[in-house]
Amino acid sequence: MTQQSTALVLGASRGLGFALTEEWLKRGWRVIATVRTPSRELSDLGGRFLGSLDIETLDIANAESVDALKDRLSGRNLDVLFINAGIARAIESSPGVADERDFLDMMLVNAFAPVRAAELLRSLVPAGGTIAIMTSELGSIQNATGSWQLYSSSKAALNMLMKGYAAQHARDRHTLLLVAPGWVRTDMGGSNALLSIDESIPLVVDMIEANRGKAGLRYVDRFNKTLPW
Repeated sequence: MTQQSTALVLGASRGLGFALTEEWLKRGWRVIATVRTPSRELSDLGGRFLGSLDIETLDIANAESVDALKDRLSGRNLDVLFINAGIARAIESSPGVADERDFLDMMLVNAFAPVRAAELLRSLVPAGGTIAIMTSELGSIQNATGSWQLYSSSKAALNMLMKGYAAQHARDRHTLLLVAPGWVRTDMGGSNALLSIDESIPLVVDMIEANRGKAGLRYVDRFNKTLPW
């Protein structure tokens, strides 16, 4: 009998994290999904996939909360750890007019906290497993156009922090993925975004599957195309 694969999805109450959780459940995986506050939608999803979804409480911006999750999951082995955390503020603002707090909050939630979570939870992922973090095409410095300037900067910082993480933890032999899902219609992406969730997330999961067992860091889109740093 084939052992059921397990994914831990951080930030799964709605949007892309919820969609990832649902997609892996549809594919027969066991999923541990985290929320900051109770999610009726996620609870209903658990009712559709009885015995395959565990819901945990986590505030990714709080190190003690991440450590507590690690303790609760002690002894579990994860095939995939997917860290989905992001906020978008001061979208049209430049540093000359933006509120400093908006930028600092994005740097914490979009860049620092995800990589800290990877460091704190990495022991749950055996060698050969995957640690993936949701980033964006906007994190590419080479392709920068100046749009969403502060948000883009936070995603570029995330990418740089993961470069350092990959160098420091190369002996883990993990597959490390910075995942750019495309501009997707969610609460954060907005109604003008180019892609529906169904046009993005199944391809993201396919891409993760295609990279399983390939150690090292990759910055890729949903089509498994390498993006320029």
